[in-house]
Amino acid sequence: METNTINMYKPKFRITNKMLRDISSISASREAILSAPILPRFEKRLREDALISRTHSSTSIEGNKLDKDDVKDLFYGKDITARKKDKLEVQNYLEVLKYIDGLNKITEKNLLKIHELTCKGILSKNECGSYRKKYVVVASEEGIKFRPPKNELVPRLMKDFVEFLNSDYALELNPVLLAGITHYYFVYIHPFIDGNGRTARALATLVLYLRGFDTKRIFALDDYYNENRDDYYNALDNAHTNNSEMTKWLEYFVEGVAVSMAKIKRRILRFSVDRKITKEKGQVYLNERQLKGLEYIQRNGRITNSEYVSLNRVSRNTASRDLMEMVEFKVVIQKGVGRGSYFEKM
Repeated sequence: METNTINMYKPKFRITNKMLRDISSISASREAILSAPILPRFEKRLREDALISRTHSSTSIEGNKLDKDDVKDLFYGKDITARKKDKLEVQNYLEVLKYIDGLNKITEKNLLKIHELTCKGILSKNECGSYRKKYVVVASEEGIKFRPPKNELVPRLMKDFVEFLNSDYALELNPVLLAGITHYYFVYIHPFIDGNGRTARALATLVLYLRGFDTKRIFALDDYYNENRDDYYNALDNAHTNNSEMTKWLEYFVEGVAVSMAKIKRRILRFSVDRKITKEKGQVYLNERQLKGLEYIQRNGRITNSEYVSLNRVSRNTASRDLMEMVEFKVVIQKGVGRGSYFEKM
């Protein structure tokens, strides 16, 4: 790649059969999601869950120590006992995701704002929302893994990149491929002193928003990156070591979207499978554990507290609370008393 070019950026990749199969799977999942009868309250909760998941996973990849429950508490405005930097990273990323939800175009100005929000209170004011003024390398315990372009080239590269993102060529690309290209090339330029990974992931999410891919805002690809960070970094490294030829990276990225979309589809369809609950009982919200419990009852006729504990890997107290809430919602009925009790569908 000629990093001193003044021409608009042109990505290097091939469309493979694997990509095409995964894109087909993505289209099928997306269609099922968009046509599923999601209740307004449940859809709102899905959006909140996606924000929390994206934030937890994207910051966790970078070494943040907060668990998902901590992130959830911060999302809902609760204070937690934790290292200041960890809390700031999470609170900042939540702000980033709220900010990009209101954007209608990618410009250098709002890209710099994304970074400013990402690193507020963590980097100096001069480094937040400003391109790096010194050379950096990406290193691990094994040594230097990647040498980004020199800092004096960054402004020109970013200008060319933003021009590419708003070009007719980019608009004609499949939105998932464009999001993957965006993620990789931003990491390649590495325009900031720190916070490049979080900014890149937010930018890829923004591309999917702007292209109308994630219309309901319930998609959390960052979870896929975080589940196996070695695969994530290896896929990026493959492009770095192949002169930014990103076919393998895009195969990984598209597969991640396919897996993540299928997971959302299963969750939504589990909720939608018994719409008569809504008709008979009014609008209710079941959490992920309760949905799994209801599915178990549909397969086996009933469920005990112990079975619920094993199914969801939770404490007996959590299982009892979930099950009694389902009784209160009149989704299930309790039979028997004490340790011999069990739950059936109403």
